Amino acid sequence: MKLSIIIPCYNEEETIKDLLDCLFKVKFPIDREIIIVDDGSRRNHREIIKEEIKTNKIKFIRLPRNQGKGVAIRVGLRYATGDIFIIQDADFEYFPTDIPKLLEPILNKEVNVVYGSRFTTKPKNMAKTHYYANMLLTKITNFIYNVNLTDMETGYKLFTKSVLNNITLNAREFEFEPEITAKIILNGFKIKELPIQYHYRKFGAAKINWLDGLEVGLILLQHRFCPNSKLYQFIYNTYKFHIKKIVNKLTRFISKIIYIRRF
Repeated sequence: MKLSIIIPCYNEEETIKDLLDCLFKVKFPIDREIIIVDDGSRRNHREIIKEEIKTNKIKFIRLPRNQGKGVAIRVGLRYATGDIFIIQDADFEYFPTDIPKLLEPILNKEVNVVYGSRFTTKPKNMAKTHYYANMLLTKITNFIYNVNLTDMETGYKLFTKSVLNNITLNAREFEFEPEITAKIILNGFKIKELPIQYHYRKFGAAKINWLDGLEVGLILLQHRFCPNSKLYQFIYNTYKFHIKKIVNKLTRFISKIIYIRRF
């Protein structure tokens, strides 16, 4: 068996080398491959990790422009040749030393899906807004889908090829997390959660905000109640590609005005 580790990255030049150094030290119980998808970063990450790519036979794909985490993951999955898949965020908030533990239930044929939960213990240095937003989205997921998860939005999701063969992923950005969770549940796969280490990012800026949280809610509702509704898809597309962009620009403009007035 083989584990495919897919690393989508966008402007993670401060952390990508350290992440790979940590990953190379982990002793995996099965063969592994690493697929890095550079999602149009301002600096080509191939230049930063060219020695690591050469000496560790890493598959490296660079997208010509930034298209979103969901697209980067889907590209990585197309290049993957493993039997088990895991997404490893490049910001080093998740620790690769946890992966062997997360693999065990799948290798023991207990389940086909394992989530690494950040919330069995309180995560270190996570902003309260992010903590409560994650809690809220997980509770919404539990209510709508009648499950009992503690961390729907976790970046550590392991799943087998049989899961991937039964679902079609369409997410472009951060809606990847609710989409894959919804489709896993609706296809009858059980999700097993195990505790993981977590540390809020030390470098760079978080790329998700409250507007993405609203989008998560829309995705969860859509897949549960009206996956084929053209009207709902129109409403969702209007929010994602128009309202969300307008509100983002307006928020940045207001923040800039407030900053100028303060100083």
